Amino acid sequence: GCPGVLAVLGLEAAAPGECELTRLLQDKLQYEMRLQYMKHYFPIDYTVQVQYEEVLRPSNITRLRNGTVSEAALRYLWFHVSSQAVLRIREVLPEKHPSWKYTQELCQLFDALGEEYSKYRQTDVETVVADLVKLIHSAGTESRSKAVRPKALLDNCLKVMRMLYGVPCELGIR
Repeated sequence: GCPGVLAVLGLEAAAPGECELTRLLQDKLQYEMRLQYMKHYFPIDYTVQVQYEEVLRPSNITRLRNGTVSEAALRYLWFHVSSQAVLRIREVLPEKHPSWKYTQELCQLFDALGEEYSKYRQTDVETVVADLVKLIHSAGTESRSKAVRPKALLDNCLKVMRMLYGVPCELGIR
């Protein structure tokens, strides 16, 4: 489509801060770390309950892209889904758990990323994304929950992050 107002505002391009933080996240989300902290340190087949909207896979992104949702809006959606996923995992961990500090560090990176996104207004983002973000943060949808393994949540987080930031932030796929 035509470049809209967002493109003019430069929101289509990822901000330097976003790139910096996604690089740090990529380091934190290395396979070995996801395996150790999100699988080995949990009971076998352990799952956390999340809402359907809190699961964001590469296929969801492809579908939204085909629906001409802007890259900026997709990154905004990814941010909300991923930070929520980390919170879901944290909720089940006692502070003494070996994965607690790891999820704490992820939380801090997402908090910093939240600062980058605080300049977005809901109106900057396509309705379909704004509605999804509202759903993610609305309580009382427990009935629509599914059980997902902690590692799967972070696997999705990383895969989608690479799809959305790989090119604009030159994330070398390590």
